[in-house]
Amino acid sequence: MYEQQQQRPDHNPGSQDSEQHGPLAGFTVGVTAARRADELGVLLQRRGAVVLHAPALRIVPLADDSELLAATKELLDQAPDVVVATTAIGFRGWVEAADGWGLGEQLIARLADVELLARGPKVKGAIRAAGLTEKWSPSSESMAEVLDRLLEEGVEGRRIAVQLHGEPLPGFVEALRVGGAEVVGVPVYRWMPPEDISPVDRLLDATVSRGLDAVTFTSAPAAASLLSRAEERGLLPELLAALHHDVLPACVGPVTALPLQAHGVDTVSPERFRLGPLVQLLCKELPGRARALPVAGHRLEIRGHAVLVDGSLKPVPPAGMSLLRALSRRPGWVVPRADLLRALPGAGKDEHAVETAMARLRTALGAPKLIQTVVKRGYRLALDPAADAKYSDG
Repeated sequence: MYEQQQQRPDHNPGSQDSEQHGPLAGFTVGVTAARRADELGVLLQRRGAVVLHAPALRIVPLADDSELLAATKELLDQAPDVVVATTAIGFRGWVEAADGWGLGEQLIARLADVELLARGPKVKGAIRAAGLTEKWSPSSESMAEVLDRLLEEGVEGRRIAVQLHGEPLPGFVEALRVGGAEVVGVPVYRWMPPEDISPVDRLLDATVSRGLDAVTFTSAPAAASLLSRAEERGLLPELLAALHHDVLPACVGPVTALPLQAHGVDTVSPERFRLGPLVQLLCKELPGRARALPVAGHRLEIRGHAVLVDGSLKPVPPAGMSLLRALSRRPGWVVPRADLLRALPGAGKDEHAVETAMARLRTALGAPKLIQTVVKRGYRLALDPAADAKYSDG
């Protein structure tokens, strides 16, 4: 069921296991992206993660986008003073769509006569590939720096076109309008709800049930869409609780995180707002959250759907993971069968289910002595004696 490759690079460096298993081995990561989802999924899988993909949005095809066509014609009819290009793929897509409508040459000619600002080096490259030259680009790739420059120059009475890219630009458009500018939004790649909502529902159910270890967001609209769907299903409190405590919400940047932060959810983001750094951040965060215990002379690291025993990956069935987590909450202490039965999803009142799941767990771990049977009482993790005092006090 699960793809398995993993191993923390700082565990037994140079060992065969380190070469076989990536740092995300044993973890399941949700991907909400519509665009570049395959790229993100491959990056995660190469590092050992199991990926659950559920695009929370779909992108309106540019050639079919009547709003983009209307905005383009408006700019051709009445020239702007400034055009702000925010993303390379968005700028290229705009020019290609204009070509498809027979307006490409007119658009390029119009952009050649205005003050063209590029948010960063990628969009600068797209501008130059179109035969144009940007007037200025911030070194920080920050829209805040673009805004500061425009306001310092003065925007009153100026007509400013902003190439949007499905992302909100908090305060950017509002600040320009307060300064007296006329702002024309160019809605490149508008987002809409997915035509098939069932993958999103599966991702929601997996998040609420803690079947995911992390969920990634690469756009604010995707985060907002997932929250909206949870609210429609009456699952918003459960989703927020999962994201608060057990499932790590990882966002590609601070703008993407805004809808989650508005609900009080703390998120993590890489310093560089790119897919690669986002994956590297997960490679650091998820292993750092895993429970590691010295048990029966072995090092046991409990991950989402697998366990590392001395650095060797051991996939464990869901029922076994439920038992192992229940035992690990009080390592070294006896956990009664009745408590373990309650930890088993759908087991009902049959204590035999505990024995069956325990046998499968021991087989999966490959070291039966890790879990001790205490006759007529229950089971316990065979915590190493040196660790007993630490865990019995806490």
